[in-house]
Amino acid sequence: MVDAYPKKALGQHWLYDEDVLEAMCDAADVTSGSDVLEIGPGLGTLTLRLLSRGSRVRALEFDHELARELATNTTRMASEQGKKIDLDQMEVVEGDIRSFDFRTMPQGYRICANIPYYLTSNLIRLLCDTDNKPTRVALLMQREVAERIAAEKGKMSLLSCIAQYHYETHLADLVPARFFIPPPKVDSQILILVRRDVKLFDVDLKQFMHLLKAGFSEKRKTLRNALSGGLSMTKEATVTLLEKSHIDPIRRAETLSLLEWKQIYDNLTR
Repeated sequence: MVDAYPKKALGQHWLYDEDVLEAMCDAADVTSGSDVLEIGPGLGTLTLRLLSRGSRVRALEFDHELARELATNTTRMASEQGKKIDLDQMEVVEGDIRSFDFRTMPQGYRICANIPYYLTSNLIRLLCDTDNKPTRVALLMQREVAERIAAEKGKMSLLSCIAQYHYETHLADLVPARFFIPPPKVDSQILILVRRDVKLFDVDLKQFMHLLKAGFSEKRKTLRNALSGGLSMTKEATVTLLEKSHIDPIRRAETLSLLEWKQIYDNLTR
């Protein structure tokens, strides 16, 4: 089963490079006693590194065959590489991260995973929505998407605004496509999310997200036009709202920082 071929339909790309695997563990700050959720362990190459650090791993695998063979594969690789692991520290769960209940994880858990590209946006939103947020996340994902999530003012997106409200975002190691089997068409990068234990600012989250979605609903439009349509306001009222918030109405959503969105929110809800 170690030679199982990656399934294109599931976005599987095996990662074997030891330096990258260790860099992912470092990025997630995995140490002895850490509780770690690994998403899509595949053949267990990352699982092995997590266990060898003495962490407790819950390995969530969607692929039935891989889930069934994960313990065997991990044990075999540990023997071949001379690594000591305790399989009692690993729990294999067959399931889909999109329906996973994060509340079943211990407080203070971490996430470390090489995820299929198609899952990225959905997973980030799930990590922002759950009440039991991980303290730290290290995700290996498409480089362009990682850069978009960690973007600064001027290149923001709805996804980066949502992520950065809940987490500090950092870019770690760049991973060339040649490090995977089979190689994807683009390079990957490790994205680090660190949970904000103190809110960036206080808002009614539902109302704030409604404002953000309105602003980003028409990327090429100015804020005057995007917010007018998204919030069902006249353009005159929208201009007044933006001017009160010290925001030029002809700016576009990607140019605003989260604090500038907060200024608009304050004047909209006042």
